Amino acid sequence: MGKGCAVAGRYALLLESVTKTYGSGRNAVTALNDVTMGVPRGTFLAVMGPSGSGKSTFLHCSAGLDRPTNGGVTLGDTRLAGLNEEQLTEIRRERVGFVFQAYNLLDSLTVADNVGLPFRLAGTPVPTDRVRAELANVGLADMGDRYPGQLSGGQRQRVAVARALITGPDVIFADEPTGALDTRTGKQVLELLRGVVDRTGQTVVMVTHDPVAASHADSVTFLADGRLAGELVAPTPEKVAERMTRLGEW
Repeated sequence: MGKGCAVAGRYALLLESVTKTYGSGRNAVTALNDVTMGVPRGTFLAVMGPSGSGKSTFLHCSAGLDRPTNGGVTLGDTRLAGLNEEQLTEIRRERVGFVFQAYNLLDSLTVADNVGLPFRLAGTPVPTDRVRAELANVGLADMGDRYPGQLSGGQRQRVAVARALITGPDVIFADEPTGALDTRTGKQVLELLRGVVDRTGQTVVMVTHDPVAASHADSVTFLADGRLAGELVAPTPEKVAERMTRLGEW
């Protein structure tokens, strides 16, 4: 095992000198610029930065949704470089969980079927007991037969969290998970994600613009102009907001 693999073993996610450039020549835009960082297993990381800082590109490259121009990403014990599209699809389906601002549930499927969807897509039997257990874990034990349109926004986001957990992924990526929710409901979803980390040792990486949301994480990594711009451990809303203000100076 090479040194890089040994280091990766400590991390659920490892980025090594990751650069992502869109376009070429004069029109080239560097969205990520030589980013190297690791996310330890069993931690909750928030990623923040101003608009255009590279947050979405960071998430897309980390989750195998996009390929870096240079550098490498290791998810769990698997280097993503060199994998073909079919292999990346399998990685995303079985080893990555996603929680999006817009929930991304299928309205034609019941709540239980939405949670079991990764297994259906893989062509494997859906573990119904596990589906029920995950719904119970997110406080929706009696909602399996309902449809997304019958649920509140907070309940739909809980379904999305259950679906993200069902395969026991290396990392759950949450992209502005409270962006469409009111303050009270958003706080409940954030407490749920915090509980997932504390209870199961799961790893969560959350992109957010909200200092209150970021305060639920163990640490916050800041991006500015595609580069790492510092880290804040044990964040509070006030400390996060103050650091975000200073990013403009950075």
